[in-house]
Amino acid sequence: MTRSPGTPLPPPKARRRLREAASLTQAQLADRMGVTRATVRTWESGRTTPRGRRREAYAELLKTLAEEESAAAEPAPVPVVVAVRTGPGSPAEDTESLVLPAKALPTEERQGDEPEPAPEPVALTPAQAFDALYEFGTPALVRQTFLLTGRRELARESVERAFQTAWENWPEVARDRDPVGWVRAVAYEYALSPWQRFRPRNRHPEPPPADPGDRTLLNTLLRLPPRHRRTLLLYDGVGLDLPETAAETEASTPAAANRLLNARRAMADRLPELADPEVLHRRLAEVASNERLRAAKPPTVRVGSERRARFWTRAAIAFTAALIGTTALTLRTAPTHYEPPVSPGETVRGVPPKVAPGALSDEELELRQKLRDQMQDGPERLTPRLE
Repeated sequence: MTRSPGTPLPPPKARRRLREAASLTQAQLADRMGVTRATVRTWESGRTTPRGRRREAYAELLKTLAEEESAAAEPAPVPVVVAVRTGPGSPAEDTESLVLPAKALPTEERQGDEPEPAPEPVALTPAQAFDALYEFGTPALVRQTFLLTGRRELARESVERAFQTAWENWPEVARDRDPVGWVRAVAYEYALSPWQRFRPRNRHPEPPPADPGDRTLLNTLLRLPPRHRRTLLLYDGVGLDLPETAAETEASTPAAANRLLNARRAMADRLPELADPEVLHRRLAEVASNERLRAAKPPTVRVGSERRARFWTRAAIAFTAALIGTTALTLRTAPTHYEPPVSPGETVRGVPPKVAPGALSDEELELRQKLRDQMQDGPERLTPRLE
């Protein structure tokens, strides 16, 4: 189930870059948009996107910032991401699948050979494009999430849930310059959610890696705070640069650099041989590659996403119907005017209340008869007279 696309927006990383190029802080941009700073931070990280008129205003503002940037200087060339694939059975196959290609890689040119013609683009259906993205990004994302959490089932579930969310927002993900990064951010957020600790399945530890060195490295990595662990994994594991790491972790660039330095220092204190970032990168790839991690097939993930969307839609309809029925029943049975309660009888100065009038005495009967015989109106009742 997909949603209709709205006004196109630049990728989350481009939004942050345009804001920083215009020397605007998140607070200043929030004031111009009439939102909070936290909302702007979620827009730039890709967790949420504006809708309606606010989306149109945000797109117009980003377009203006892009025009100002292009007018001030020549635009920098966009690096082309080349996916490195290794052949089956090669020793570097598992190592390369851990680190997704995040930077431009030079292509080799052979002297004397004519360049091969570029293949013609093939139009893919949304389901085919999603399946291709899932098959390409799932193995590496599951390995990364395993390093982030130390749990195999949680890593698989987080990646599948992230791809289900991507299928629900497929028009936006398909236009993103880094769709794997979009899914990675959602998977990391789900895996590091504090609510995961309350699930019965996550209360018991999973079997550690068989190799003692891998077990020591994983335990040392899991001792880091979640934010430091995520920053270290993105920078030294995935290979993102510092601004991209800061954008994905919803932090400023100095804060991300500080977290990275603290994480490296903590890892080097416990494991001095990992002080070199290249050695740390290689060891992280080896630990993730030694684990047997599975994932569901792409059609299963798409069907699960559609079922979940239908379930929540039906739940919202049922809740709305129940709320309307409860409101109608309340309006039908509620009283239309206020009726004050009758106060119970109380003893006043020691005199008990009289429950019911009894028989009249002779004096009371005589007085009643006298009142009935006298004139009820006229000046005689107003002017006293002597007897």
